[in-house]
Amino acid sequence: MSVNPMAYEAQFFGFTPQTCMLRVYIAFQDYLFEMMLVVESVILKKLEGCPDSKISPFQIRKSTEKFLLFMKEHFDHLFSKMEQMLLQLVLNIPKNVLLPEDKVHEQYPYSKEQFQTLQGEIDQLQKQYKVEVSAGQALLAELEEQKMVQAELEKTLQWFDGLENICREHGTSNLKESFAFLTQMSKKLQDILKEVEKKNKRLQKK
Repeated sequence: MSVNPMAYEAQFFGFTPQTCMLRVYIAFQDYLFEMMLVVESVILKKLEGCPDSKISPFQIRKSTEKFLLFMKEHFDHLFSKMEQMLLQLVLNIPKNVLLPEDKVHEQYPYSKEQFQTLQGEIDQLQKQYKVEVSAGQALLAELEEQKMVQAELEKTLQWFDGLENICREHGTSNLKESFAFLTQMSKKLQDILKEVEKKNKRLQKK
């Protein structure tokens, strides 16, 4: 079998020419083996009609195997010539023929150096794209964080609105006065708590 990879032919046919020739070889070989078995069975039937014959089935099998080996050697020799002819004249794409999908390379030829330059530009663009994607993801994360901060600010404003409403109910409309009012109320509550703790201790001593 040929050792030439014939990659361009494989691109066109969808299979390697060597694979095609191997399948043809196997098909011919299987047919040869089957024919020899048929010939052997015919000879054995003829032998049954000659009871006085001194030829045994074992001798016929030996003769069949010997003849099969002789046929296979000649078949392999002839097939190698046929394979060479088919691979060169039938399954071979001439070097001056270009497949339709490769016409673009003929219209826009590039040298090895130009190709490497283009590859470098592509790599650079890919890196820039990754950087921009990362930056976009960072911006999205920052926007989410800003949304969370805005939600917290809205809660704080709502709390201040509620606080202002409470202060108004107690006669204080100014926010500064409201904080002063709350501070006074907090101190009063602390004094009351301390007084309760003192009385509790006195009662425990009694």
